[in-house]
Amino acid sequence: MAESIFTKHIDNRSNIVKNKDMLSTSYLPDELPHRSSEIDSIATIIASAFKGNKPSNIMIFGTTGTGKTAVMNFIGNELKKEDPDGSLCSYIHLNCQIIDTPYGILYEIGKQTKTVEDNVRMPFTGWSIEKIYSEIRKHLDEQNKVFIVVLDEVDHLVKKKNDDVLYHLSKMNEDFKRSKLTLVGISNDLQFMDLLDSRIKSRLGEEKIIFHHYNAPQLEDILQGRAKLAFEEGALENDVIPFCAALSAQEMGDARRAIALLRVSAEAAERNGDAVVTEAHVRYAKNKIESDVVTEVVKALTLQSQTVLMSIIHNTKNDNKVMTTGEVYSIYKELCSILQISVLTQRRITDLISELDMLGIIHAPVKSFGKAGRTKEIELSISKEVCKVLENSEGMKPLKTRRSPTQTKLL
Repeated sequence: MAESIFTKHIDNRSNIVKNKDMLSTSYLPDELPHRSSEIDSIATIIASAFKGNKPSNIMIFGTTGTGKTAVMNFIGNELKKEDPDGSLCSYIHLNCQIIDTPYGILYEIGKQTKTVEDNVRMPFTGWSIEKIYSEIRKHLDEQNKVFIVVLDEVDHLVKKKNDDVLYHLSKMNEDFKRSKLTLVGISNDLQFMDLLDSRIKSRLGEEKIIFHHYNAPQLEDILQGRAKLAFEEGALENDVIPFCAALSAQEMGDARRAIALLRVSAEAAERNGDAVVTEAHVRYAKNKIESDVVTEVVKALTLQSQTVLMSIIHNTKNDNKVMTTGEVYSIYKELCSILQISVLTQRRITDLISELDMLGIIHAPVKSFGKAGRTKEIELSISKEVCKVLENSEGMKPLKTRRSPTQTKLL
């Protein structure tokens, strides 16, 4: 058999992980450590569905990685155990970051409840909201049961497309004759309810449940449970799991991050051909994950913010490690001309610089010069690798031809 470019990497790779699925953040274990109280609170509310009653609407709040989605998926599985044929209750889970239009939400509800299959004339797009709402409502009401509709990342939907779909869903019970519908909203943003119409706010927020951060011992328990299923015996040094848990606890108690840290550490050890995952692998994984996160943040910036950041990068290349807002604005105007985009005011650029500072991409403290006034002293806080990602992005390609002011022209 001929060798391929992968042969040497396969031969040199050790097999530390026996089941990689256990280290996936999408894996749902049979038990969710340290979330029994939240599970019980939600189950108590939803249990009335099995008596034919409408459970209260629920809003679940908590930062990323606190187990909100996992808990609701766990409850969804338990609902199916209690009602295997779905004659009493139907569970519908929608991710509003993926399905982020009112039409898409209603269509997906129809798809998950077989409305689309039963009524093949319903198009993926093209109808008015009122028409698709009417079709979905009619079909759900015919089933004569309770529907639990979970809107994950619901704040994303509201901020992007307003609260129209929430209005339609929250009033559906008024239009039903036989069925009932309960909404469960999941959000990272405690303030997003302020954006809602007062009528929707009162309907949606009938019950509120807060998911708090995991602490280091709790994260350690979560990782230990995953590690027993994922790794071969003796594949982890004793301090690896406590170290992963401690690092993640310092950064908002994010269980997803802790699991990702352990997974990337194991992948690094396997690629090196090492037989055991060590603290050194965890440190490498931490740096890699942080670099990847910053890269994604930079890619997601608006064109104007990317241009401001490029202005700071160009200043740094000119050996100007610390610069003022005025120096950044001077190059910014030049880059706007090359990119053929509108030039914002210096006041607005100051706001964008503050946003980049908040994201940790730059460091921009305000320095006072007494009677001469105050200005920001700006330093770049990202690696050369992240800078290259931005420089090579599609939007910044026209800047490749820009000559640095320090370059001299050859005659």
